[in-house]
Amino acid sequence: MIDVQWRAAPAEPQPQHARLVTEPNLAQPDDVYESLLEMHRDLSDAQSQAANAQLILLLANHIGDTAVLRQAMALARAAVPPAVPGPQADAAVPIPVPA
Repeated sequence: MIDVQWRAAPAEPQPQHARLVTEPNLAQPDDVYESLLEMHRDLSDAQSQAANAQLILLLANHIGDTAVLRQAMALARAAVPPAVPGPQADAAVPIPVPA
């Protein structure tokens, strides 16, 4: 028996010129931030990481444009400061908030 996994085709083709929006684009940013905090309320660190991963995958699927996702990944990676050797190496990294 052959194991075949089907993947749904995107609903619409994405434009080749799509770009990542980095300017503030939320109608109610404070509400979104509060919702993110609420999503993590009463979760362990491991559960929070799992919730973040699930949210990332859901939003990536919603965006559906690989080029835009790669732009976002590159910017997110570049925003992370280099690791500092020592006991603080795994300390929480502050998340920059767009102005």
